[in-house]
Amino acid sequence: MDDLKTADGLQRRRMARIADVAALSGASTATVDRVLNQRPGVRAATVQRVLKAASDLGYVLDPGLPAQALTPMRLAFLLPAGSNRFLAMLGRHIAGAQDQLASFNMRARVEFIESFKPELLAQQLRQVGRDVDGIAFMALEHPAVREAVNDLAERGVPAVTLISDVANSRRAAYVGLDNRSAGRTAGSLVARFIGRRPAKVAMIAGSLSYRAHEEREMGFLHLFEELFPQIEVVGLREGLDDEGRNYRQAKSLLGQYPTLAGIYNIGGGPEGIARALKEVGRQREVVFVGHGLTTETRTLLLDGTMDAVITQHPHAVLMSCIAIFANLRAGRPAVEGTAAPSIEIILRENLP
Repeated sequence: MDDLKTADGLQRRRMARIADVAALSGASTATVDRVLNQRPGVRAATVQRVLKAASDLGYVLDPGLPAQALTPMRLAFLLPAGSNRFLAMLGRHIAGAQDQLASFNMRARVEFIESFKPELLAQQLRQVGRDVDGIAFMALEHPAVREAVNDLAERGVPAVTLISDVANSRRAAYVGLDNRSAGRTAGSLVARFIGRRPAKVAMIAGSLSYRAHEEREMGFLHLFEELFPQIEVVGLREGLDDEGRNYRQAKSLLGQYPTLAGIYNIGGGPEGIARALKEVGRQREVVFVGHGLTTETRTLLLDGTMDAVITQHPHAVLMSCIAIFANLRAGRPAVEGTAAPSIEIILRENLP
């Protein structure tokens, strides 16, 4: 009898097919194929159900899969430290997604490093790259960072840039908005809120060391030059994504241009700008557009201080990274099957 049971088990192991796993798990064959070949786009609960069914049936994974696909892929996410609420929220989201990452045979850690220091970022990339299989990070546009990314590529450690890219490097992929388009979108919103009258508007960036902020500035400027020449962009200030600095920059702009009609906050720290607007009683007069839907920007939308927020969902950022690293591990093109993040425009009336 034991021999019969053993023979039956071996027969099941030899005969199990994707269709059998699908029938036992209740998933479609297409979904089972995605799970067994470690492609993203399947809910964590479904992944676990499919893997259990495959295990019960003794389904043998394709022996042609690379060996590294069978061991957990170790990832590190490097994000700037500081008061940028969206980045802090992204970090919490990644740290809290370990079960979801495990479904794709990955695990990840999040590290926050001091902002706006390219040499420090380059050093951290090299150091972290010694004991992980992939790195995702928010890049600074700097030769030291570019060289560190290229060094990682030489060692077989893929780097994915988040939110802000670095040009002419060997990074594996970029996950983020088309920032020039985002800047043009912000300009269009500001202009349409102001109307066709002559007016002055200004920008406050985190730092132009971020390519994302530089590209947003370019898009914003070109939009007004092309379509709204009656609106003058009177300047750009840097606030380093810091609430206190942004407060001082906004106070200075409002003092220098008493009729200022709009502010585009390219980076973080919107609370500082809001405080300056409220102190002079112009929070309902000055059009205020920024980035990143957080608890703070939600409050500013609700009380009418902010007019619009351009954002992307942290979960979409994480899933894009998972898809890219899964592709690289399986030897596929990095962005195969992934979709570029779309710009979301949030107003008080459509708050999710």
